[in-house]
Amino acid sequence: MNNSTLSFKHIFSIGLMLFALFFGAGNMIFPPFLGQDAGTEVWVAIIGFLITGVGLPLIAIIAIAKNGDVQTMANRVHPVYGIIFTVVMYLVIGPLFAIPRTATVSFEIGVFPFLSETASSAFWPLLIFSIVFFIITCLLALNPTKLVDVIGNILTPILLIVLGIIVVKAFITPMGSPQAPVGAYQDGPFFKGFIEGYLTMDTIAALVFGIIVIGSIQGLGVKNKHSIMKICIYAGIIAAVGLAVVYVALAYIGSTAPEAIGAQANGGAILSGAAQFLFGSAGGYILGFAIIFACLTTSVGLISSCASYFNKIMPSISYKKFVIIFSVFSAAIANIGLTQLINFSVPVLTFIYPLAIVLIVLSLMNNVFKGASIVYICALIPTGLISVVDGLNTAGIKIEALNNGLSFLPLFNVGIGWIVPAIIGAIIGYIISIITGSKEELVTEKK
Repeated sequence: MNNSTLSFKHIFSIGLMLFALFFGAGNMIFPPFLGQDAGTEVWVAIIGFLITGVGLPLIAIIAIAKNGDVQTMANRVHPVYGIIFTVVMYLVIGPLFAIPRTATVSFEIGVFPFLSETASSAFWPLLIFSIVFFIITCLLALNPTKLVDVIGNILTPILLIVLGIIVVKAFITPMGSPQAPVGAYQDGPFFKGFIEGYLTMDTIAALVFGIIVIGSIQGLGVKNKHSIMKICIYAGIIAAVGLAVVYVALAYIGSTAPEAIGAQANGGAILSGAAQFLFGSAGGYILGFAIIFACLTTSVGLISSCASYFNKIMPSISYKKFVIIFSVFSAAIANIGLTQLINFSVPVLTFIYPLAIVLIVLSLMNNVFKGASIVYICALIPTGLISVVDGLNTAGIKIEALNNGLSFLPLFNVGIGWIVPAIIGAIIGYIISIITGSKEELVTEKK
């Protein structure tokens, strides 16, 4: 069977699947925390957050549909770079950080609040939970052809209903009014929100999940590249709208919660406190249910995508073996704890995210400069160098000489100083490609 398109029902199911794959641990935690700290500036901050948390993932899905996969895109810089960048990205979004985080967030919000005082200080509850969590993940990921049915048609609607209950209650009976903004939200709420969108990892995840989306579409009989791209755009829009609505709602909850429950140290505590304030003890169970399903669906998608990629570059090890390996490894890493995972991941994301963004944008414009690798190289080198400095700053390793030397760059002080150098680098690369291209033509004519 070779279809040129799909029915709205099938496209909607793929869109829901994509939404569920995106909507995981960080997505539940970061918007409420943004709302709390942004306070009265919450709507300005959430716009910046939606650009990196919703807009860029949508663009990334389109880039994958157009170019095939992330390694194909990265190979345009250099084949060696293509392998290294892709492997590092999959490890970061996979078993090193993102996959273990799905289990630790599920545990700390969905299970930890209900433990006895003795159990809460022991190591074994997290150990048992992580083992069970990843056994379920492994079983679902071992049969990726059923992801659309299992995730898109069953788990996602349950998740949305549970979240809807919490959000509607928060709008009907507001917990309070937004407080004054704190920290970076006082002077630059838009840019702070923009950077907070990094932490969802959704733009990087879109490059990973692209394999699942395209595979699902092809599995339904669509083989034409143009048709696949159109369906990806439609499904991406469905997922993006869903994410935007949920993010805005969660940010609203976070902005109104401090008056009722006080300022909290993280988004998980905000949601937990808000749920209990709105529903009493039942609120904790409702929230825990939503968190576990959100994190489980993301975990399935990440393990499936990572196993597919590593099976592709190491075909001697089967997809099923990689699923098992990543499940066991992630269960072990999860027992480090949520705080440590976040502390390790933030500097790495600060470094990788800008490289991924530049690669995505250039891939969409590839035909404009005829795929010249020099354009990619000239744009990515300054992006990488400045992102290293940003990553070090995020890790608390501040080298004053570097920071002072780069302070002249626009937006450097708000953490996105790589944007202008990336643009200038791409322009320089384009000029070089034109000059060298002209020289090659002259040599050819003389011959």
